[in-house]
Amino acid sequence: MPTDKQPVTIDQISEIILECLRVGRRVEIDGIGVFRNNNAGCFRFQPQSTPRIFLAYVDEDADQVLALYDILESVGLSPWMDKKKLLAGQNWPRAIDNAIRSADLFVPCFSKRASEKRGRFQSELRVALKCAQLHPLDSTFIVPVRLEECAVPAAIAEHIQFIDLFPKVGKGVKRLVEALWEAGNLRRRNPGL
Repeated sequence: MPTDKQPVTIDQISEIILECLRVGRRVEIDGIGVFRNNNAGCFRFQPQSTPRIFLAYVDEDADQVLALYDILESVGLSPWMDKKKLLAGQNWPRAIDNAIRSADLFVPCFSKRASEKRGRFQSELRVALKCAQLHPLDSTFIVPVRLEECAVPAAIAEHIQFIDLFPKVGKGVKRLVEALWEAGNLRRRNPGL
């Protein structure tokens, strides 16, 4: 195996993937799809066909966003959340930025804490706003939600409709799921969006 100073070759990556498949493990390549062993000596690839959704939040709201992640996953969407997707030892700032850039949709979760706190959440918003500039004007990339009564930054609130997940969480989540499926399916049908 290569050391930290030696680059990993394509052959080495292939061997790692094949070994995992040989022992019956599935190999998921985030944003691309899943390789599986069909137990007949062949391997099957299932491309990811659902919208990839980046969930942005502050640590204080993690429990609410984890619940939202589970709901989105249960309805067949592909949410991305650092607490679920980052691996030990992974360069997390780079992985998060890559996940935002490769996402079909970006869902910032606003709360009083998120609106007031400096740090990674604010940085993620800025990356998403830059990514949104690359999309056609009529396409959807950012789908903001409010976890509670709070301010949404003017750069977002002035141009983008947000969804409240309160006071009736179920009603808000239903609207969010519908919006994500509609925007994600439109993007899949029209890859240039």
